[in-house]
Amino acid sequence: QVQLIESGGGLVQAGGSLRLSCAASGRGFSRFHMGWFRQAPGKEREFVARVSLGGASTFYADSVKGRFTISRDNAMNTVYLQMDSLKPEDTAVYYCAASVLPTIATRQYNAWGQGTQVTVSS
Repeated sequence: QVQLIESGGGLVQAGGSLRLSCAASGRGFSRFHMGWFRQAPGKEREFVARVSLGGASTFYADSVKGRFTISRDNAMNTVYLQMDSLKPEDTAVYYCAASVLPTIATRQYNAWGQGTQVTVSS
């Protein structure tokens, strides 16, 4: 099992950028597909992006495609989410998660971080 800790959230103006990091401890980071999810107040947690075991394959929600980039560094046990051209509707708590499957389904991720708040002002 891996333990995950997110960092890098904060307050940014619309059009700005943030880079989120998720550091993993424990065993076998490179054996997990990694995903980023987000949850806005009053809404369900939703998929944002995922990256494959080695980092070669990525997949994004339509709402962030072309603006966000997910990547991973297996030597550093870290996954990143570069967020550009941020919009107020991107405001949410962002979570990283680990899965043994290449999936976008929340229920198929079995390790989660505590979340980091991202607030985009208009």
